[in-house]
Amino acid sequence: MGRAVRELGAEEALRAARTGRKFLGAGPRRTEGYLLRAPRADPVGDLAAALRVGGRFVCPGDGDWPGQLDDLGDERPYGLWVRGDASLRMWALRSVAVVGARACTDYGVHMAALLGSGLAAAGWVVVSGAAYGVDGAAHRAALAAGGATIGVVAGGVDVAYPRGNADLIGRIAEHGLLIGELPPGDHPTRSRCVNCTKHLRSWRR
Repeated sequence: MGRAVRELGAEEALRAARTGRKFLGAGPRRTEGYLLRAPRADPVGDLAAALRVGGRFVCPGDGDWPGQLDDLGDERPYGLWVRGDASLRMWALRSVAVVGARACTDYGVHMAALLGSGLAAAGWVVVSGAAYGVDGAAHRAALAAGGATIGVVAGGVDVAYPRGNADLIGRIAEHGLLIGELPPGDHPTRSRCVNCTKHLRSWRR
């Protein structure tokens, strides 16, 4: 789909998906999947749901788009749902990802907290996945230091996942930024978590 958007443009790629037209490099199953899912798209409803939680949609070409995601080529997100008041592009200019195991050791939590607080104190924006373990420790430390942090989530920016981190995710939304590829209300799946990790790796500055 990324290639189709690049070659055809977003509007023509959507028309092709809705009519079952085959994209270059896409097999029959993928084409059928696009055809089945396209009618369920509700962009107006998604935008309204985002606005209700203080969110917005940012796509390539917008002034707030973080340019380092363009390094992903055809695998870059078509756009990002963003929750929070800060400028995503400006925060991304001086950001660093701190990610690691969910089931980490006490030492892993300790080191993630040291990195999170130290980077925040030095003026860096700490980016992580809002998950258990290393991710949560880095976010919490950055917030405790009065710094900036971005949570990259695998579901909608209005969905607290994992549930045990609901308080942390709420604090990130209030004091930092939550970003994700999926529209409001969508829940994470295994493949979406993989995409989330891939995009975090592109956040290297």
